[in-house]
Amino acid sequence: MTLILDSGALIALEGDDRRMWRRLKGALQSESPPRTHGGVIAQVWRGGTGRQARLATALQAIEVTALDAAVGRRAGVLLARAGLTDAIDAALVALTDHGDRIITSDPGDLAVLAASTDRRIDIVPV
Repeated sequence: MTLILDSGALIALEGDDRRMWRRLKGALQSESPPRTHGGVIAQVWRGGTGRQARLATALQAIEVTALDAAVGRRAGVLLARAGLTDAIDAALVALTDHGDRIITSDPGDLAVLAASTDRRIDIVPV
């Protein structure tokens, strides 16, 4: 099981949410590192010296996948199946494997996208 992080999970880490930091620590102690993709980073990163130190620290431990053509195609298929339009959410679901867990502040749309796959994906609210 891999922990997949959406923007709400990263915002929680930036806000020093202790529960989210425990989840991250637990994921780091497992066999597979937590993951997200570059589009999710774009949703939360605002940069600036010292402005997002906690988030920068967390990102060092998270595997960030590129939004390449293959992920884009898988995401597009999921959007068509689910009847939704958020490519960032769909790409996040496209990264998952059977048994993965997505930590999200948007469980509704991600659950619809996850149901459009042939995998069991747990959707966990932040």
